[in-house]
Amino acid sequence: MLFVSDVERAVSFYQDALDMRLVATEGSMAFLRAAGSDNHHDLGLLGLGAGAPRPPRGSTGLYHLAWQVDELHELADMRDRLQRLGAFTGQSDHGATKSLYGADPDGNEFEVMWLLPKEDWGEYADRAVVMPLDLEGEIAKRS
Repeated sequence: MLFVSDVERAVSFYQDALDMRLVATEGSMAFLRAAGSDNHHDLGLLGLGAGAPRPPRGSTGLYHLAWQVDELHELADMRDRLQRLGAFTGQSDHGATKSLYGADPDGNEFEVMWLLPKEDWGEYADRAVVMPLDLEGEIAKRS
């Protein structure tokens, strides 16, 4: 469950940004399912009201949520969508994953990533790195 100030705004954002589908509501809660998911819901939202304060940066709590796409080219489409929504905050190459980052209207950060096939992890099987991502280069290399 993710706390948000305006549950309707958050539902709309996650529908637009990540193609999630609203599956249920209950009072100030909403439950969304990711495209292609077999889960009942992948994200629960709990609306606290417009006056709800954001947690201060650097405090304990959730850093970010993450969702995986099946195909690398989906990241380019996602980056365009997040940029259009003003929600794109960055991208990184983590060796075994290629990742985009965004933030919802309440500042909740999230990651959308593509996982390389395990046989391609190489030296990154046991390493966690943060490198610049050349998404177009990766797509061209893997096409």
